[in-house]
Amino acid sequence: MTITRKDTIISLPDGVELAAWLYVPEGDGPFPAVTMAHGLGGIRQQGLEPVAERIAEAGYVVSLHDHRNFGASTGTPRHDIDPWQQIEDWRRVIAFLQTRGEVDPARIGIWGTSFSGGHAIVLGATDRTIKAVYAQVPTVDGFAAGQRRIPPHLVKEADARFAADEVAQARGEAPARQAFASADPDVQALFRAPDAVGFYLQDIPEGAVWENSVTLQSIRRTRYYSPGWFIDKISPTPLFMLVGDDDMITLPDLSLKAYEQALQPKQLKIVPGGHFDPYRAGLEESISTAIRFFGEHL
Repeated sequence: MTITRKDTIISLPDGVELAAWLYVPEGDGPFPAVTMAHGLGGIRQQGLEPVAERIAEAGYVVSLHDHRNFGASTGTPRHDIDPWQQIEDWRRVIAFLQTRGEVDPARIGIWGTSFSGGHAIVLGATDRTIKAVYAQVPTVDGFAAGQRRIPPHLVKEADARFAADEVAQARGEAPARQAFASADPDVQALFRAPDAVGFYLQDIPEGAVWENSVTLQSIRRTRYYSPGWFIDKISPTPLFMLVGDDDMITLPDLSLKAYEQALQPKQLKIVPGGHFDPYRAGLEESISTAIRFFGEHL
């Protein structure tokens, strides 16, 4: 199906503007819609464009936005992540879709991956406008994942850095930062695994805006963000979870434990590979899985 992509701005009550791509199929609507966003610290150009295009070609209006403080969206501090603010912003995106003449407001689904997969779980549980929830390698328990990511002997040091940064900001200093990803042991970074370094440091198209930097308080917030608490509240909205069997970021045992707590209707697919394979080697499988799921429920 032929589609057109429109550059779109979604204005938020506090003046922040979310930059989005709106994909619209040709033909007579209204069409079902799928709203998408990237995971932790990502932008649209980091692997999501082909996913959005394929879903749109299957007959859906698709919105794909950059979170505030990232990419072409406005907001400060740059590269600062607040999961609950991102969720509230996403609610506005869903409301925006409901105003579009091309969209059937009774058939809106949500697609989230990694950190935004956690957002999809929260939104699916708290917004009945959403009729289908697709959560790919989702964050479900930031606390447990954080305990494994930071060696026990370094936890006190990390907590001290978070606290010192808050005190410094209270004095008027800029938020402290560190790298998202680095293979250099002398550089403080959130991720060091080769697949994460390769993903975050991939080449992006000319004109796209991304830097290898994240505020310390973003990292602190991710450690206490546990959207799995909401998973048994999604029902009766259908849920699909895609889990990587060798995922070292959103760990499969945590994801499977959360899935067991979800109520029906629900579906699970375990795929080979790590956290970033659904964007790369497993891209075709992840896209076709999402399209089938939305086809069943939208």
